[in-house]
Amino acid sequence: MTRRKEAAQEESLFRAQVSAGQPLADRMRPRTLDEVVGQQHLLGPGKLLSRMVAARTLHSIILWGPPGTGKTTLAILLARQSGAVFRSIAAVSSGVAELREIAEFARREATLGRRTVLFIDEIHRWNRAQQDACLPHVESGLLTLIGATTENPSFEVIAPLLSRMQVLVLKPLAPEEIAALIGRALSDRERGLGALELRCIDDALSELLALAAGDARRALNTLEIAAELARQEHSGEITSEHVREAGQQKMLLYDRSGEEHYNVISAFIKSMRGSDVDAALYWMMRMVEAGEEPLFIARRMVIFAAEDIGNADPRALQVAIAVKDALEFVGMPEGAIPLAQGVTYLAGAPKSNASYRAMLAAGEDARKRGALPVPMHIRNAPTPLMRGLGYGKGYLYPHNYKGAIVEQDYLPEELRGRSYYEPSERGYEARIREYLARVKARRDAHRRDPEKKE
Repeated sequence: MTRRKEAAQEESLFRAQVSAGQPLADRMRPRTLDEVVGQQHLLGPGKLLSRMVAARTLHSIILWGPPGTGKTTLAILLARQSGAVFRSIAAVSSGVAELREIAEFARREATLGRRTVLFIDEIHRWNRAQQDACLPHVESGLLTLIGATTENPSFEVIAPLLSRMQVLVLKPLAPEEIAALIGRALSDRERGLGALELRCIDDALSELLALAAGDARRALNTLEIAAELARQEHSGEITSEHVREAGQQKMLLYDRSGEEHYNVISAFIKSMRGSDVDAALYWMMRMVEAGEEPLFIARRMVIFAAEDIGNADPRALQVAIAVKDALEFVGMPEGAIPLAQGVTYLAGAPKSNASYRAMLAAGEDARKRGALPVPMHIRNAPTPLMRGLGYGKGYLYPHNYKGAIVEQDYLPEELRGRSYYEPSERGYEARIREYLARVKARRDAHRRDPEKKE
């Protein structure tokens, strides 16, 4: 590819060109860093990216943030204002062959004293081998790499590459920042919708801001459709009805295989654990509205009932299982009703993780100490030979003693005296705590007078 063609490609990335088929969000892409709205924690006076551009010393970075926060725009502008040549590839459709071509291009540019910035969109979609192929070029400085990702780089980018890049977190745009972009698009006659002379009424703006959820691209693309609907009606105003119709295909930010999936389910579990019924319901409905598999939610509720409520309310596990059965029986969307009932019950129930902690402690002993022998007196003795070997000898039948409690050892000799389960004083577990205290007292009494029976 000739230098003239390369320059033309580069310039096409830097210049917003108005065309009939180009989405409004692309037409309104900022042409300089000064035009960028939001991300002032990175672009404000004295902040990291501002200092990089001023010093013309761009380093390899990963731009991590949700959709529509300006990752691609920042990559283009940072390269341009740092005086570097910009090349880009999409991880979803490009591989090592394209990377080799760009590396060769960068070597030619380096002989002319020009740096090359490689932008990899959706870098999390590159596998380990592809990322490994990129590593020597970044390490040598041949390529300044800017990666964009919506996923947590800690999980998606290989450690050697991640250690050579700085991760910059981009934030969803605030409502006032989205509003500023909408105002700019409505007034810009060159690239925006200014020629239509439309006004976005307050209710429509509020609807649009809620719909955007911090995503500038979604806001502008929805605005463009709403503006077209208003134009078709020969209306000078964009109404909330226009916005709702334009945004009816909106999906909540919730990637079932990505980090946000784990963020939302974490918020759901922690809200139930904190007994915040309203928050738990909200996060549940976030998942339902985003199309989460309802049985996944029910499975998490079953686990939660046993782990976080336990014997403080033994019915909680029954409720969670009933929710699962109801979902399988009635399906969705009606299945959301038993889901909601289960969530309110679990979030409102007394909490105890005593059983869960006891399980972990007993499991640790089982792993560390191996297969300790079962005490002879509680072994099974179905044959004369086994009885002759002492199996079951000395076993005391609890029902022959007062309160069906008798003092004898049930743990292996090496673990005698070990206590795993410590019931809380919350809910039904308080009764268990009281009963086990009586058991201990009676076993102590039997130890003092072993002949006393009920």
